[in-house]
Amino acid sequence: MAYYLVRAWPRQERLGELHTRLVSGEIRQMQPFGRALEHSLQHARRDRDGSAVWEEEDYCSPPLAQERAAVLDAYFDDLQVQPIAAGAGWAAIAQLPSLWQSAGESDPA
Repeated sequence: MAYYLVRAWPRQERLGELHTRLVSGEIRQMQPFGRALEHSLQHARRDRDGSAVWEEEDYCSPPLAQERAAVLDAYFDDLQVQPIAAGAGWAAIAQLPSLWQSAGESDPA
C-alpha cells in the first residue's frame, strides 16, 4: 500500500454537498476505497493558500484513480499527490484548521 499527501483546491460551492455525503455514510459504502476516503476527507485540513490537504492510502496506479472518478473530481480541482511514509502527512498538517471548520460546517467525524 502507498501513502500520499494530497493537495487539492475545493470547489467552495460544492463542499456542503460533500459534507452531507460524508455525514450520511454514503462515501464509506463505496468499494473498495470508501472507508479510507471517508476517514481522509473527514480529517482534511485547509492550508493558508486555501487548498485542502490530507493523507490518503491507496493502491491505484495512477494514484487515487478510483477515488477521483467516484468523488474527488466533483469537489476538488488541481489534485496533486506526493508519496510519503504512513502518518507523515497527518503529522505535517496537524496544526492546520479543519477543512470543515473553515467551510462553516461541523466536523463530520
